[in-house]
Amino acid sequence: MGEAFQSALNVLVVEDDRELAGFVRQGLEDENCLVTVCHDGGSGLRQAELHSFDIVLLDVMLPVMDGFEVTKRLRMQKIRTPILLLTGRDAAEDVVRGLDAGADDYLTKPFDFEVLLARIRARTRVAAGRTSAQMRFADLFVDTEKREAVRGGQRLDLTRTEFSILELLMRAAGRVVTRSRIIEMVWGDREVSENNLDVFMRYLRAKVDRPEMVRLIHTERGLGYCLREGIE
Repeated sequence: MGEAFQSALNVLVVEDDRELAGFVRQGLEDENCLVTVCHDGGSGLRQAELHSFDIVLLDVMLPVMDGFEVTKRLRMQKIRTPILLLTGRDAAEDVVRGLDAGADDYLTKPFDFEVLLARIRARTRVAAGRTSAQMRFADLFVDTEKREAVRGGQRLDLTRTEFSILELLMRAAGRVVTRSRIIEMVWGDREVSENNLDVFMRYLRAKVDRPEMVRLIHTERGLGYCLREGIE
């Protein structure tokens, strides 16, 4: 196995080959990554517009919208998430077209998974050095460097623990984060009960989901919590 990731990455995989997508997802999850999978370009574009990812693994030949167009639209919106194109074609004109659209790198299928991991490490290291750690979901913005959270233009007065929980939910936006995972990531080895977590979640919700606003923090009963738009 190669060098481990320095921290858990939030990865978007856009690939219409479901078997390959499943293989990549399982491999990345084994590396402790949070993985979202889409099987067409339109869905992939929507996910990349709505959520913050550390990297996008983007197939070129996709239904609805190809990888070149997805890349172009993201860059037009000033979304600078690193994009690694996955292509079955290695013709020079295709590579040039992808890079000109704004992709950061490409990998030709079939590929060795260790090579994929190496490319991801390279691109996420570069990205970490040149961008601020800003995330957005709906009208909620979080800056992990400044430790600031803003919703609807109003800054949220969060404790350090509340901010850490919110950051974890933001990084996994759209997916459930289990209660045990939150306790592990926020408190580490310290003894914290699920009742303690419930108290922190109530305080966090009161600050993030004010009465006049659409609820973003949802309870997935028996599992954990999820950041998403919509009813409970």
